[in-house]
Amino acid sequence: MNEPVIEVVGLRCRYGRFEAVRGIDFAVQPGELFALLGTNGAGKTTTMEVLEGLRAPSAGSVRVLGLDPAADRARVRPRTGVMLQESGFPGDLTVREAVTLWRGLTSRPSQVDESLAMVDLAHRRDVRVKALSGGERRRLDLALATLGRPDVLFLDEPTTGLDPESRARTWRTLRDLLAHGTSIVLTTHYLEEAENLAHRIAIMHEGRIEVCGPLADVLEREASRISFTRPDEVAFLDLPGVAGRVDPEAFGKGRVEIRTRVLQDDLAEVLRWAADRDIQLGRLRAHHASLADVFHGVSHHAAVAA
Repeated sequence: MNEPVIEVVGLRCRYGRFEAVRGIDFAVQPGELFALLGTNGAGKTTTMEVLEGLRAPSAGSVRVLGLDPAADRARVRPRTGVMLQESGFPGDLTVREAVTLWRGLTSRPSQVDESLAMVDLAHRRDVRVKALSGGERRRLDLALATLGRPDVLFLDEPTTGLDPESRARTWRTLRDLLAHGTSIVLTTHYLEEAENLAHRIAIMHEGRIEVCGPLADVLEREASRISFTRPDEVAFLDLPGVAGRVDPEAFGKGRVEIRTRVLQDDLAEVLRWAADRDIQLGRLRAHHASLADVFHGVSHHAAVAA
């Protein structure tokens, strides 16, 4: 088995007496996309800064490509790409000039036109950066971060401000990078983005990782759901005998909502119950838990525990 491209053990980061990251562990395997998610103030930005070599940890061990990203920054940086939330490139440069300048600052071989074509900016090569739309600037940021196809790519909110078509195009670009062996660490507030792209996911809350694992395992933390409009003249006790839990509060508001670990069995029971009573179920939905359900579950459980 290949060694992890990133390995974090017992990472802690302090700002004075405040501990932003409180002892976390995770690893990123070659060729995978690892999504680092978190509630506001969870510590994910600080964690990313440590991985990028911009901040030394207060305690713990961090290795990127087998090296210390801060102490060995000169050896790590040429093999990594970083896309920050804002690039701050001079607005008077043209798009082509910006990429050419950045290429000159890297040691990875790359072609300017190829990089622009990858993010669909080839037709804007002679436009000044300040004339680009917000979405086009994010695509330029991605082109700069991926020059020469780095071994490890750090992406901080890469699709913020993009329209749905541009976001889908960015996803295709990331999948292409993964197919060619680049490992990616992603932060995003778009949970469907992480759900569509990530092989493994970590969710941070108040400096700790509350959930971490392959996407399928993470989604299994929350129950599946069945819901439909409450049929007329059906009492709570008349509902089907499912293995899952029926929400009495939702029932009082005109909805039947069932949280279950055996979705197929309970859905079959609901359909048999409706057929036996000749009931048409309005707005019937049945679905496994989404990443949004897991994320909100982390926030809810943490609030209850507090």
